[in-house]
Amino acid sequence: MRGVDKVSSMTLDGLNTPCLLIDVETMERNIQTMAEVAKQHGVKLRPHAKTHKIPRIAQMQLDAGACGITVAKVSEAEVMASHGVQRIFIAYPLIAIAKIERAVALSRSIELILGVDSYEGAVRLSETAARLGHVLQVRLEVDTGLHRTGIPYEQAVGLAKQIHQLPHLQLTGTYTFRGPLLDGRPTLDRAAAGQEEGRVMAALAEKLRAEGIPIADVSVGSTPTSAYAAAVEGVTEIRPGTYVFHDRMQVKYGVCALEDCAGSVLVTVVSRPTADLAIIDGGSKTFATDVQPNTEPLKLTGFGQVIGFEDAVFERMTEEHGMLRLGPLAQDAGIRVGDTLRIIPNHICSTVNLHNQVILVRGDLAETVPVLARGMLE
Repeated sequence: MRGVDKVSSMTLDGLNTPCLLIDVETMERNIQTMAEVAKQHGVKLRPHAKTHKIPRIAQMQLDAGACGITVAKVSEAEVMASHGVQRIFIAYPLIAIAKIERAVALSRSIELILGVDSYEGAVRLSETAARLGHVLQVRLEVDTGLHRTGIPYEQAVGLAKQIHQLPHLQLTGTYTFRGPLLDGRPTLDRAAAGQEEGRVMAALAEKLRAEGIPIADVSVGSTPTSAYAAAVEGVTEIRPGTYVFHDRMQVKYGVCALEDCAGSVLVTVVSRPTADLAIIDGGSKTFATDVQPNTEPLKLTGFGQVIGFEDAVFERMTEEHGMLRLGPLAQDAGIRVGDTLRIIPNHICSTVNLHNQVILVRGDLAETVPVLARGMLE
């Protein structure tokens, strides 16, 4: 396997906590399942590597049939390229000249695609590429309801025509990220959300082609919506990320079952102040807090699922402490100081980025793998 990271082997008995465990067989099954979804619908799969940030896992996705990977930052792309990944899409607008220069340098050695969502940003890309004697391949990002980056949908044709005229940019596609939204609001109806996302982007591509802009790629889809967006005629590519590990959010969306979650955090009970309270050695520096409990549409209870203890609620955390409120069943189980527990986090992507390494587990063997693109923010 190309780009294999340096690893050390150990048994599960020797693990220090808190640590992030990845069940390899479950991960492999998840990778294969999404690859089959893309193949079934005749679309390309370009998974977002923000979930794992590990070149070795990216290569596993490529080996299963992915056409390339997606990242958010130039530094992530540089890490992946340095470990053998040859086809990368940076799905994020590059504005700083220094970052664009790095992207140009990278695009001389790999197939690199950049995202753009403004004329100002496109001019910066074009002028920098011209100065360096290069042509950059770009995709236009379109806002289809998330109201994050992306040109408003009704302005997309006008901006695309402007970008198409810039001499050192090659506009080859469009993309959007919306997630499970419908009519501008979060939804649990993944099918309707994905189908609508696919339809509006496919229709836009036809409008752009009618203007003489040769749009080849229509890239859409998140883990909850990809299977449905991929079925829409005119969609050419899906970019799910979380599917590689899954998490508690995806379980609640109905994407997967709890047993499909490859990632979990191993923690140790360090204190038992009262009968209904257990303190673990993982807090906000171990678990992501960006997906809060009791928010629409998922209404998750707590910050993660404690495996094997249905009425144990991960209700609070500080930096180094996690507070589990134990229901009657968990109390009867006799959880003691020194016991280890596994918790599936609400959001695995942000959780991975808190850890320097993950532990790949196959059977009773464990392998430490560095998260090489962790903290790559620029």
